[in-house]
Amino acid sequence: MNISVLGCGRWGACIAWYLNKIGHNVMTWGLHDAPQFIELQTTRSNGMLTYPDSLAISSDLEEAISRAEILVISISSQALRSFLSDVKKHDLTGKSFVLCMKGIEESTGCRLTQVVNDVLGDVPAAVWVGPGHPQNFVNGIPNCMVIDSNNEPLKRKLVGEFSSELIRFYFGSDLIGSEVGAAAKNVIGIAAGMLDGLGYGCLKGALMSRGTHEVGKLIKAMGGNELSAYGLCHLGDYEATLFSKFSQNRMFGETFVKGESYTKLAEGVATCRAMVTLAEKYNVDMPIVNGVNNILQHKIDVEEQLKAFFLRSIKEEF
Repeated sequence: MNISVLGCGRWGACIAWYLNKIGHNVMTWGLHDAPQFIELQTTRSNGMLTYPDSLAISSDLEEAISRAEILVISISSQALRSFLSDVKKHDLTGKSFVLCMKGIEESTGCRLTQVVNDVLGDVPAAVWVGPGHPQNFVNGIPNCMVIDSNNEPLKRKLVGEFSSELIRFYFGSDLIGSEVGAAAKNVIGIAAGMLDGLGYGCLKGALMSRGTHEVGKLIKAMGGNELSAYGLCHLGDYEATLFSKFSQNRMFGETFVKGESYTKLAEGVATCRAMVTLAEKYNVDMPIVNGVNNILQHKIDVEEQLKAFFLRSIKEEF
């Protein structure tokens, strides 16, 4: 299968490496002046993995689109709409899209497949979500992930073509839940990092339980299946997001409460603002999401916010 991976950050580069490794004809595309692209083009490595000669690299978007039947997108979720405006300028006949980022558009509250449909129309689109870090995959450590889509033939095709001993894919059955759950786990990851930064890691059990519960309520209110929050898209991704040293959202939360700077992308920051909007729109109580937002946006003291959360009125657990 001819596949182009649009975006060459650490996850995009890993996806291209993985799909090439399992036998597909893959091209990596990136902006010609992006540091990640320059490094890959000049050294065929990004310090984490090395591209074989069979994996093509290009900064020509038209070339990357025209050669492939499957276009995998792995960029910042907040940049998706503007990027698709450039993609739309090319012939997309027969193309299918796979989104490998986890986020909700901050300015609109749209899920990412909704952004695709807004810009490109009714094109076949799927999401690839679930746990796993590139650092583990390149070392041969396997994991389980999910592909979901409202296009059943596309979903079946992708799971069949993308599965291997390294990544076992499941068929998703709730696109709303898969997208919202995958995006929301980054917000919970920031909260986990804040707990780590304060030395309150023992509270992660409560965070996991209550975080999953409130995200499930939002998914249900939006028309999805609340049980999706307990699957691989969300709860199943907690180890990689709430505990791993490789989690950028967890690291962002930890450095934030320590007053240190963090320069890598933490998708959960923008997603948190979007989720606050969704919670208000669908009238769902989301104390953890609101608490993280209060800390990040309104500069409320972290320990005060923690006390406010854990001293909430006594009630039944479920």
